[in-house]
Amino acid sequence: MASAQGGGLAWLGFVLLTVASWGVYGVFLHNGQTAMADPENGRYKAFLFVGVAYFLTAVLAPLLLLVVRQAGWGMPVRGVAWSLVAGLVGAVGAFGVLLAFGAGGTPSAVMSLVFAGAPVVNAVVALTWHPPAGGLAAIRWPFFAGIALAALGGYLVTVYKPAPTPPAPPAATAAAPAADGP
Repeated sequence: MASAQGGGLAWLGFVLLTVASWGVYGVFLHNGQTAMADPENGRYKAFLFVGVAYFLTAVLAPLLLLVVRQAGWGMPVRGVAWSLVAGLVGAVGAFGVLLAFGAGGTPSAVMSLVFAGAPVVNAVVALTWHPPAGGLAAIRWPFFAGIALAALGGYLVTVYKPAPTPPAPPAATAAAPAADGP
């Protein structure tokens, strides 16, 4: 399972980092939206801070690495354009998650559908842009079964997710003893 470029399995560690990070993303984002204590605009406030976090992580960190590595600053327009498009669709997707929460979706349902649907979209786009030699007929059946199972998995997790524990009822307050009257 090592990469073709001889990098060993280090890539798998980064994949697992991404799986863990994105796996908690929806729950954390929903908690941030709720904790804003603003039912009307909380999701937009939460998304604002997602943007701040992206700036810190996706602007300052690579900038620091480029400076430390003394990288050249020449960047082809095509690379810049595709990178901006990638960032845009990523941000639109994150915003879509927040809008789904605002429309009544729960983190478990929304994120299950997102993470089951995204590989299907990725496979279709990748096959369209980079078709295999021999066309679709060259693709073995397990690939198509995997796409169907991903879609089925997203559906099943969404429909049959366990119900959350209901909140505990508020404790009854003891009634103050009535004052003796005349």
